Amino acid sequence: MHTHTDAHDLRHHGDAEVRDEKLIDLAVNVRTNTPPDWLRERIADSLTGLAAYPDARAARAAVAERHDLPSNRVLLTAGAAEAFVLLARALPVRRPVVVHPQFTEPEAALRDVGHEVGRVLLREEDGFRLDPAAVPEDADLVVIGNPTNPTSVLHPGASIAALARPGRTLVVDEAFMDAVPGERESLAGRTDVPGLVVLRSLTKTWGLAGLRIGYVLAGPETVEALEGAQPLWPVSTPALVAAEACMSRVALAEAEHAAHRIGVERAHLLAGLAEFDEVRTVEGSEGPFVLLRIDGADAVRERLRSLGFAARRGDTFPGLDRNWLRIAVRDRVTTNRFLQALDQALLMGG
Repeated sequence: MHTHTDAHDLRHHGDAEVRDEKLIDLAVNVRTNTPPDWLRERIADSLTGLAAYPDARAARAAVAERHDLPSNRVLLTAGAAEAFVLLARALPVRRPVVVHPQFTEPEAALRDVGHEVGRVLLREEDGFRLDPAAVPEDADLVVIGNPTNPTSVLHPGASIAALARPGRTLVVDEAFMDAVPGERESLAGRTDVPGLVVLRSLTKTWGLAGLRIGYVLAGPETVEALEGAQPLWPVSTPALVAAEACMSRVALAEAEHAAHRIGVERAHLLAGLAEFDEVRTVEGSEGPFVLLRIDGADAVRERLRSLGFAARRGDTFPGLDRNWLRIAVRDRVTTNRFLQALDQALLMGG
């Protein structure tokens, strides 16, 4: 475990790959054909109430009920990204550690307020799987994603829970957990793990990246501290309405169906990638994306762009280099077109 200030661009995200260009988007992990019509209608109906200040009580209660928790264990945020900023600003942290490769925003937020951030780098030869022993005992804030972006690894919930210690805040980013059938290995709803903070996003499964809505599940004292660092009315009325709507039984059933569909489409993508001798994928992918290694992937990515496909570069993630790409899981037709383009891109470099 070591502290870094290096060349990784922690502020680079997948949306930068597709901005201003007409490319087929395999760089951003938002589910396609979303938000669904029923959710658009709920959001549109909320616009008649924009003269009033946002009231988060109904949405907060709906999230609490969905996870079988009291409302004082829930905080609604402007996407999961806001929660990382609140954690960095509101908690008295001395030795934060981030388990990489993973979403880079938590480390960026911690650095922004002056923290030196330790990194635990999971290794390719271990399949990027968590080794709890690699996390320093004196770390008082530990951040890990599950399933992890960009590796698509789903860590056992018990292994993550075993990282909890008295005096330690354990932050689990579950932004993609609703893309896992049955949300197995989720720690959301657990109240027996000391210092546990679970972050959830509604932007990926429901196509609400432009609306910014997510939430924190944590102990009441932590929720109170994070809420104290928020500005007044941090979540808009349309976002609150969307959060409440996405907690309904019908919505949860739709999300579960989508998770199973993603599993089928991911298997198709992985089978196609397995046909290429030059491509190695991370085994056991469980998220709506796959991480793959190709020698000179940075050049392959540029050739894919010329063929109309945007892929997410891997070298901005600590623990990865220019030989990695992240590919979002899409429908079969799109995947087949991508596999043809990848074949062409590899031949162009050959």
